[in-house]
Amino acid sequence: MNRLASLLVHVGLAACGSAHEVASTEPLTFTAQPLMTVKSGLGKLAIDVRTAPLQPPTRGLQGVQLVIRDSKTGASEPGLALGVLPWMPAMGHGAPLTPRVEEGPPGTYVVSEVDFFMPGTWELRLSISGAVTDHAAPSFQIP
Repeated sequence: MNRLASLLVHVGLAACGSAHEVASTEPLTFTAQPLMTVKSGLGKLAIDVRTAPLQPPTRGLQGVQLVIRDSKTGASEPGLALGVLPWMPAMGHGAPLTPRVEEGPPGTYVVSEVDFFMPGTWELRLSISGAVTDHAAPSFQIP
């Protein structure tokens, strides 16, 4: 991206109320109870969604844990590649930070640096590939 385009993106995000925080070095701790369970777009997967440091999430940097299972058998789905895009449908934009994805125990994925930088409805648009190809978009209401 050239310097002018980069500047325009940053100015546009600032106009939307961007408030970046420094990523915490503390490990994320997720609750035992999922915030929600969503089915993938094609119905192949069931995804338990947890957030940290708070559940439900609030404005700012969040972590999201995704436990992905086969929707019919309940078997965990390890080794998947996840594309993650925080998206604010009402505003037609995403977030300035690119989330990081790390796989933990089989079928468990932790997404860090999810920047819900302004209040409203956000989707976490997931593209899933590997042994299973599908998509999902858990939705969060950020106060």
